[in-house]
Amino acid sequence: MNNYTDILRAHNLKATPQRLEIANALNVNGHMSIERLYETLLRKFNSISLATIYKNINLMLEAHFIQEVKIPNTKSVYELTKEAHSHLVCDKCGKVEDISLELSSVVQLVNAKSSFNIEKVDLVFSGLCTNCQ
Repeated sequence: MNNYTDILRAHNLKATPQRLEIANALNVNGHMSIERLYETLLRKFNSISLATIYKNINLMLEAHFIQEVKIPNTKSVYELTKEAHSHLVCDKCGKVEDISLELSSVVQLVNAKSSFNIEKVDLVFSGLCTNCQ
């Protein structure tokens, strides 16, 4: 397990056993839904509640320790915060992968064609992964 104690503290979060395990689960499994996180943590903390998972996820989101990936027509998944990137989602199996793209020209184009000042881009591509093709 990575040492997330210092990283959590750097984000002004207490390094509770539950938060350390959430960080580890996201590190090992990548993108996870609340339900999948709950199932994973339940194996280690047999009395943990879904409310505890939600509370910790919300605190970790507010501290920017983790980030939410909003996928159209499905529940959000969560991942450890890292550099800006987009996502690929398989329409058949639901697999989510990261993809790094240079989006500055797209942001400039949107800024030029609209009255918006783009501050954040959440781009999700959907299709079929290699296993489902």
